[in-house]
Amino acid sequence: MSAESYSSGAGSTAVVRTRLSGYDLLQNARLNKGTAFTEAERDAFALHGLLPPHVGTLEDQRIRRKIALDHRDTMFGKYHLMRDLQDNDEVLFYSFIANNIEELLPIVYTPTVGEGCQRFSEIWRKPRGLFISYPNRERIDQMLSDPRYDEIRCIVVSDGERILGLGDQGAGGMGIPIGKMALYTALGGIPPEHCLPVLLDVGTDNETLLNDPIYIGWQHKRVRGQAYDDFVEAFVSGVERRWPHILLQWEDFAGDNAERLLERYRNRLCTFNDDIQGTAAVTTATLLAAVNATGAPLSQQTFAMYGTGAAGAGIARFLITAMEEEGLTREQALQRVYVFNRYGLVVEGGKGIREGQLPFARTRAEVAGWQLANPDRISLLDLVRNARVTVLAGASAQAGAFTEEIVREMARQCRRPIIFPLSNPTSRSEATPQELLRWTEGRAIVGTGSPFAPVELDGKCIRIAQVNNSYIFPGLAMGILVARARRVTDGMIMAAARALALLSPMRDDCTRPLLPPVADSRKVSQAVAEAVGRQAIVEGVANLEDPATLRDMIRTYMWEPVYLPYERIS
Repeated sequence: MSAESYSSGAGSTAVVRTRLSGYDLLQNARLNKGTAFTEAERDAFALHGLLPPHVGTLEDQRIRRKIALDHRDTMFGKYHLMRDLQDNDEVLFYSFIANNIEELLPIVYTPTVGEGCQRFSEIWRKPRGLFISYPNRERIDQMLSDPRYDEIRCIVVSDGERILGLGDQGAGGMGIPIGKMALYTALGGIPPEHCLPVLLDVGTDNETLLNDPIYIGWQHKRVRGQAYDDFVEAFVSGVERRWPHILLQWEDFAGDNAERLLERYRNRLCTFNDDIQGTAAVTTATLLAAVNATGAPLSQQTFAMYGTGAAGAGIARFLITAMEEEGLTREQALQRVYVFNRYGLVVEGGKGIREGQLPFARTRAEVAGWQLANPDRISLLDLVRNARVTVLAGASAQAGAFTEEIVREMARQCRRPIIFPLSNPTSRSEATPQELLRWTEGRAIVGTGSPFAPVELDGKCIRIAQVNNSYIFPGLAMGILVARARRVTDGMIMAAARALALLSPMRDDCTRPLLPPVADSRKVSQAVAEAVGRQAIVEGVANLEDPATLRDMIRTYMWEPVYLPYERIS
């Protein structure tokens, strides 16, 4: 609640007490109930005349919003409507999502949020979250000090440089923290008043934005080097002073910065990077489910990771850990993972190898006997022809990178190839599920980063699993907050992955979907939260000692989007 309001009681006995009234009350998105204010509340809060006479219900309002949504003929139009709804009535916004998750998740999150970021300046209307710009770096403490942020417990922050597969969107990247925080609440049940989206505006190298007269951000080339690091440090230090026990999630930073910042702050703050750790967790969880259909465990698969920026490198590292847990040595596990950068297979002495890719670099001796189309660059097709690849994952943002020739060659060598084109948005996917299933005669086990419609093949309807971080990060955050964890450990991330894997319908029947239906997201988040909280306790990083209370604490903490009765205070 805002500084002007508070609630007391719990569940059906809870009451909201506020000093706000009239127009000010209706302008507060967290408190506004629109036509659902009762006659008594309209009397008490001077709302007569500001509202039409009809007294409605939350269900009535959802029906009205659904009609409005259906009349929008583009996904961006629907995204715009949902953003306006969020800025007008948060309870209705979250109730609408909760009752239409499968339809609305692709609108408020990927893939539509990508266009939302590209066109963010067109639709920005009301303040939501914090824009902390480089010119205002001396005012960070002042901006964070507003009493309206007293209840904040978690932050999602981005600098807008690597938005999905769309690149630098500058201040428009705020669409991502807003969207992530919305899913913290919609899918994880974290109260909206505990969530703060933040955009660190250090400029942009996107020439279109620099020359756009309606661009809302700082129209300046990106600040880099020591000045950038000092600015991020000023932000983190300000956050630590304001909220010593905050959970901070890094989102959509460019690869080098993403990895550096996570390593710099992970032992200082309770923090994680969803692109690196969340993507790794959900991919590993889905692979653990997929291998059930192959008859061979994870430790016997051979992986090709196409694209090893922050996300791809994170997946590769996490797979190594998972295989070590299945009994392989680190050296044995590394032998089963091949990674690619923009110059081809990562081989010692090759071009553009970043520090995070070095452990995966193949020696020249390992590839000396391979038949190659071009000795100077080992392509994905070369790898598939020379090594029996059973799992192919893409985080390259290169549409069409998984060609028919590559996929057919993989399927020729492997009975049930596992293929995950993970790049977002849909337009950047390495292949479509329909193509992958057609090229493999329906044998491929497919998971995608963006949502795709089911595929009809030989009279069967094949549902496509969306290997989406939304299965992980809301529950991960919930577990961290309820357990009052001081740090986010690799063990907690792995616990989240294994909890999700246990919920896979394919675990019990290889003909069923890889992942639970999106409609079950809140149940998934509860299971993930409990696993994460228990692991935090085991590792001694939680301020909660009794795991027996964890499940009840999670259920109690979960916020439900319902209207509460209001009382006015003077």
